[in-house]
Amino acid sequence: MESWSNPAFRNTQGSITAPTRREAFQIHPDSDISTRTSWSNAKVGLSEIKKGRAEGNKPALWMRMHMQRHLYHLGCFIHQHAGKVLFVGLLLLSTFCVGLKSAVLETNINTLWVEAGGRLSEELQYQQQQLGPGAGSTSQMLIQTPKRRGANVLTRDALLVHLKAAMLATQVEVTMYDITWKLKDLCAATSPPTFGDYNMDNILERLFPCVIVGPLDCFWEGSKLLGPWQPLSVPQYSGSLQWTQLSPQKLLAMMEATVSFPQATALKNFLLQAGITSGYQEKPCLDPTDPDCPASAPNKLTAEEPDIGAQLTGGCHGFAAKYMHWPEELLIGGAQKNKTGHVVHAEALQTMVQLMGEQNFYEFYQDHYKVHHFEWTVDKAKLILEAWQDQFTQEVQEVLAVADGNGSSTQNVYAFASDTSLQRILARFSDVSFTRVGLGYLLMLLYACVSLLRWTDAVRSQSGIAMMGVLLVAIAIAAGLGLCSLLGIPFNAITTQVIPFLALGLGVDDMFMLAHTFSELASNTAVPEQAQIGEGLKRVGVCVVMASLSNTLAFFVAAVIPIPALRAFCLQAAVLTLFNMAAMLFLFPAVVSIDMRRRSARRLDVFCCFSASASDAVLELKKGTLDDCRKQYDLPKKILARALPGTQQCETILAPMDLEAQLQDFEVMSAVQETCSSSMQQLTDDERRPLRDRCAETQRECCSFSITWFACEVYGPFLEKTWVKLTIVLMFLMLIAGATWGITQVDDGLEVTDLVPRHTTEYEFLAARSEYFDFYYMFAVTQGNYDYPKHQQLLYSYQDAFTRIGSIIKNDDGGLPDFWLGMFRDWLIKLQQAFDRDWRDGCIVQQKWYANASNDAILAYKLLVQTGDVDNPVSKVQVNTVRLVDGHGFIYQKAFYNYLTAWASHDVLAYATSMASLVPAPRIWHHEGHTDYELRIPKSSALTYTQLPFYLHNMADTKDIMSVIEEARAICDKYEEKGLPNFVTGVPFTFWEQYMHLRYYMMVALAVTTIITFLVIAVILMNPWLAAIVMFVIVSMVMELFGLMGLMGIKLSAIPAVVLIIGVGIGVEFTVHISMGFVTSIGSRNRRMCMTLTHMMAPVVHGAISTLLGVLMLAFSEFDFIVRYFFYTLGLLVLLGVLNGLVFLPVLLSVLGPPGELTPTDDPNRIHCPTPEPSPPRDRAPAARSYSRRVYPRANSDISLSTITEEPQSYQSSHEIIVEPEVVVTTTYPNSSRQQQQQHTSSSTNNTPTPPPRHVTTVTAKTMVKVEVHTPLPGQVLEHKESSQKHRRRRDNTTPPGGVKISEMTDSDSSSK
Repeated sequence: MESWSNPAFRNTQGSITAPTRREAFQIHPDSDISTRTSWSNAKVGLSEIKKGRAEGNKPALWMRMHMQRHLYHLGCFIHQHAGKVLFVGLLLLSTFCVGLKSAVLETNINTLWVEAGGRLSEELQYQQQQLGPGAGSTSQMLIQTPKRRGANVLTRDALLVHLKAAMLATQVEVTMYDITWKLKDLCAATSPPTFGDYNMDNILERLFPCVIVGPLDCFWEGSKLLGPWQPLSVPQYSGSLQWTQLSPQKLLAMMEATVSFPQATALKNFLLQAGITSGYQEKPCLDPTDPDCPASAPNKLTAEEPDIGAQLTGGCHGFAAKYMHWPEELLIGGAQKNKTGHVVHAEALQTMVQLMGEQNFYEFYQDHYKVHHFEWTVDKAKLILEAWQDQFTQEVQEVLAVADGNGSSTQNVYAFASDTSLQRILARFSDVSFTRVGLGYLLMLLYACVSLLRWTDAVRSQSGIAMMGVLLVAIAIAAGLGLCSLLGIPFNAITTQVIPFLALGLGVDDMFMLAHTFSELASNTAVPEQAQIGEGLKRVGVCVVMASLSNTLAFFVAAVIPIPALRAFCLQAAVLTLFNMAAMLFLFPAVVSIDMRRRSARRLDVFCCFSASASDAVLELKKGTLDDCRKQYDLPKKILARALPGTQQCETILAPMDLEAQLQDFEVMSAVQETCSSSMQQLTDDERRPLRDRCAETQRECCSFSITWFACEVYGPFLEKTWVKLTIVLMFLMLIAGATWGITQVDDGLEVTDLVPRHTTEYEFLAARSEYFDFYYMFAVTQGNYDYPKHQQLLYSYQDAFTRIGSIIKNDDGGLPDFWLGMFRDWLIKLQQAFDRDWRDGCIVQQKWYANASNDAILAYKLLVQTGDVDNPVSKVQVNTVRLVDGHGFIYQKAFYNYLTAWASHDVLAYATSMASLVPAPRIWHHEGHTDYELRIPKSSALTYTQLPFYLHNMADTKDIMSVIEEARAICDKYEEKGLPNFVTGVPFTFWEQYMHLRYYMMVALAVTTIITFLVIAVILMNPWLAAIVMFVIVSMVMELFGLMGLMGIKLSAIPAVVLIIGVGIGVEFTVHISMGFVTSIGSRNRRMCMTLTHMMAPVVHGAISTLLGVLMLAFSEFDFIVRYFFYTLGLLVLLGVLNGLVFLPVLLSVLGPPGELTPTDDPNRIHCPTPEPSPPRDRAPAARSYSRRVYPRANSDISLSTITEEPQSYQSSHEIIVEPEVVVTTTYPNSSRQQQQQHTSSSTNNTPTPPPRHVTTVTAKTMVKVEVHTPLPGQVLEHKESSQKHRRRRDNTTPPGGVKISEMTDSDSSSK
């Protein structure tokens, strides 16, 4: 379109002029003004309502008018400074990208998945504060299953395979920091008490083995795992000092007979108390033919295989039988029992090698000579433990691989480190797959280019801006993540695996919407090029802002779920959505503006260095009149009128327009054609047409299909049919009913196997453990600020309360194992009994003990004289008046912490196996025997942390685990009210307690998100009716997704909960554009439905496909966690969004939709052609006194005014004139269209062609033009003359005296002669 057609954007000396405030609403001759008024220009809609020619939603139009004005000014500013805006924007985004250097990747499971700021978080923090990070122990685990599913593993061969795998653990060595580390250096071994004899203490220290829990402890072969592996000799003992041949009782008897060992009695009592008697010498042998099998084995002489099931029934005992009892559920899985309760069949075996935790490992060697040559830290201790575990796992896999290669293996053995392997998997899970990210972005780039490519018009194609749009989204994502890093939001596995693809899909949605709108404006010659960027943002910017704000608010609200990993994910997604919105509103229009200059220069898309050939331009014509051609090119005929000075007459002319004349020239040719064809085809015989032209025509016909054409010609009319609407409504009612039923089938939980890749040993191990070994540790923790000595009864009652939890493993008598206080009490009772015997026998008196007194009695005497008073610690008077344990079973309160010191130092095996983890740790004190006359025993500090261990089983299902959590928490709350500060901890509480309140948090977040989204839509559109319909569709979509999750077996965890919450925001992308197009159109509900589908279906479909492509790469993740919980759910969300947004919503709007924002009073389908704004006058020299207006060149036509009527004067300042002109146009057509085309396109030739024969066509048109002539008020001209120079700028924004408002009307009747 020529620049003069819109004076408000006249180009002065080649520069782009910025629009004034009034020019922001300059009415362009655009068809959308008549049928989609509030979409194109809300101010026109308000003007129609004020004139009484329409009714409508004035608040909505007022709101959009102001938003459109700001967006229009923004677009014009961007167009005027496109290069600068793009440069500054990219510079800012690049600056934020630098923040990625400070990104922190969090892989700690407890930190990521424990409820932030909740009860569990505080409890774990307290536990870590008391015990220190990395305290406790960790396990290297072995699980064995048969290769043939369902086979029995209770065979000798299967157990011998298990023994071979377990033996590898005893032989693994790693060399780090110039030290060779073995199992004995790392394992959690029990330490014997010291007896004051260096040689004996050294022998016992080396003889006490690592704690290995497994089914082999039921057989003699279990002793092969205990060592010791270094030669160990005892004086006067010729045998090998290894557990395979060791009988502790016999060894002690030999030492008493041959070696002078004063503490032999104390050692003997210690061994008896711990149940260390014959060791493994009296246990049956799996292989009685083994030469090392001892003769004392029950099946050695008979050489019969033992009844393995009977031996494993009830569990096994370690080398210290009293304290080391391994429950049956911990050793075998898939057990089947006979009527007598004996195990007859099992499908899995499990062995656990107990290792020190990193903190304990560090503290154990902190002052050891082995680490004096380098700086010993907790991190180095952790690295050594991880290296050893990796080496063990690798050697197990190698041995089994060799066996599998030989075909001799019938068993699967999986090695797994309980903590290290999970942490390492999560760390690997958190690594960014740059290959997958690159392929995903490349796929999106290709789709964007292909979808916006115009195959038949390389100049108007938009592949270049599609590429730049995807790149802008990518840069915005990187910048947003950089800002998140600067804000301290940590990255995690979900961030690295999901965010890049999800943000890409959502960001490209807005790009398609903007590109589609700019493409429509580029093909609309009624909108000047200078105004296209502003017009584009004015029309679609409101939708982009509304959808982006809804997504952002949804992500922010989803952060209410107090899981740190998901909270970080939601916050990062919200920030990225804002960055994508900014990139689309500021930078992408700048790219389009630059691309417009390429189109103006007729350069090829993408390959902008090449210009398009003029001979390639083909003009398409259709059969019909000039009216049809005008509608095809969206060029309404213009009639300009002005009042003649000094008269009451009006002069009317036709506006000159090059394409108008061109269409007139070709009208006759168009009328004689039967089908739409090209100008070359119409003037050339079909037989003589070149093959190139035929191929080009075929290509154009093949490429003519588009989503817009489909929506306008096929889909929209199809949805108008009544039976189609009924079918769709019934279909969606059935879908919602099925979804409601599916919601009831959704279970809570998260499969641990989903966290690891399939077809790996880690996955196989976790799958086997989940199937066969539903066994967990649980600890009841008591805290400080509690008087333990005074309230012992409450502690016993507290422990006894857990008996009611059915999943806790009980003793054979149905009770619970003793905890530390009970063991402490039992030890004191035995000492009291020894003291009472010696007191009766006279071996001990009030003032002293004699040589014949037993060691235990002497120790009891020292305990009895303790007063617990720091100033007066010892009192012999109370020897026969105080009891260590009173008749009620309570320890003497005043000396409680003195007794605790003695128990922890002398009954070390009981203290270690109690797993009490007392904090502060009891002080160390040793009783040296008869010759030690020191009576004072140091007093330990008051306890602030203790543990009561429990074993849980039958915990395979989330419901069972949550039931245990509820019961345990109820006990804790009950005793909290009684004054005992306590809590429970363990793996079930760490990972499953989040499900206790997950549904509550999810429902709250969904409700808040729904309300906020409703308010955003209702406020921006000022239409609660429409907002309610939109939210109904979105809520239905979320319900459908929730129900399909249940039907697909996807359990509800924090991740699907987040997807459901953000589904509200993403659903806005599929509904708000359709809804806004519906409410801004004019006409009946069916007509508005078809119009909104015509204009909005294409960008919505492209946006849906782009979002689906964005999450498509998640399907190729090696982690089922990503595929199942993100790809499936997000993919379903997109498909449901398309189904609801493009099928259900249009039907619902056509039935129950609100009225349009603008409803004309006379014509229900369009408004009157609006009156354009008066053209602003030119600036004149100061001496000028008269007012001139721009004179537009006249068209070469004869105009006759048949009738002119003047309406009565309604206002003093204006006259309205009704003009009914009759127009006669004479048109000439050359015989050759090629000659005419050459005359049109060639400007360099100087030769005048020979005038061809001419054909005369007379077109008679009648039209009614309403002209408003404004006259100045009295005195206005004089005042204006006096201040013409002072107020020149104001005059540019006001109507000059005598100015004319020009109305644009289309032809009402046309005939050809």
